[in-house]
Amino acid sequence: MVADKGKKSKVSDRIVEEDADHIDGELVLSIEKLQELQDELEKVNEEASDKVLEVEQKYNEIRRPVYVKRNEIIKSIPDFWLTAFLSHPALCDLLSEEDQKVCHVT
Repeated sequence: MVADKGKKSKVSDRIVEEDADHIDGELVLSIEKLQELQDELEKVNEEASDKVLEVEQKYNEIRRPVYVKRNEIIKSIPDFWLTAFLSHPALCDLLSEEDQKVCHVT
């Protein structure tokens, strides 16, 4: 009877090993498919990043003259930045008197 138990366990071990191999094989295939899709997604994301960068660069060039004009007007307003900083709810508490003196310089 001991021999019968030994044979049964060997057969069941072999079945478990075959199932494990099958499961491992399916798992490997699934992971490989998932990696292929991830690689494809990365290519799409890289293309999107390139396009976004192109658009940002284009509009930065379009904005440049507007910023230059705005800066010219700001320079003509006395204490513009000091007034802006002191009007800001978070920044006004952070500015010391020394900071205010620095902002006062034109």
